[in-house]
Amino acid sequence: MRATQPPAPPPSNPQLRPGKTLVLVGLMGAGKSCIGKRLAQHFALSFVDADQEIERAAGCTIADIFERHGEAHFRDGERRVIARLLEQPPHVLSTGGGAFMDARTRGKIRERAISIWLRADLELLLRRTARRANRPLLNNGDRRATLARLMEARYPVYAEADIVIDSNDAPPEVTVERVIEALERFLGPEREERPGKVREPAP
Repeated sequence: MRATQPPAPPPSNPQLRPGKTLVLVGLMGAGKSCIGKRLAQHFALSFVDADQEIERAAGCTIADIFERHGEAHFRDGERRVIARLLEQPPHVLSTGGGAFMDARTRGKIRERAISIWLRADLELLLRRTARRANRPLLNNGDRRATLARLMEARYPVYAEADIVIDSNDAPPEVTVERVIEALERFLGPEREERPGKVREPAP
């Protein structure tokens, strides 16, 4: 497993350093890489992008995998790569938008990691995904309609994450602080048992 950024300074509060991998889930454009890199730096952990690891293993881009082999082939590779990453020492892992939809992947994340859903509204996702053209699911047809459909199908599943944080137009540092505060509540001594999730109220 390769870190995608230089070593970070020690965490500001070592006692609250998570003992499990932090897995960021959410739709494309939710800010998983941006927030994930900053979380990794805060906790002095490595940051890993699952999509980059998939491309490294396949020797081609995700767009090429979709075009040559189809989505089912990609999902199979995604499942295997994430399972391998979850066997590694604790780190911060950014996953693709469809990864958490797979029941087996969700089960492994639940067993070996702490899942954090970055929840974003449609308008924000539209603005952010317009900046990049390497989104296979958005390259054909109406982006708004596609994102709305994905939100309808995936948000109820994303809601199973341990922690739910709203991703919005606030500076990334603000979102990171909210994630850290939620992690402190999730990991704190006042927490009774794992089913007790931490989530911000829906906007």
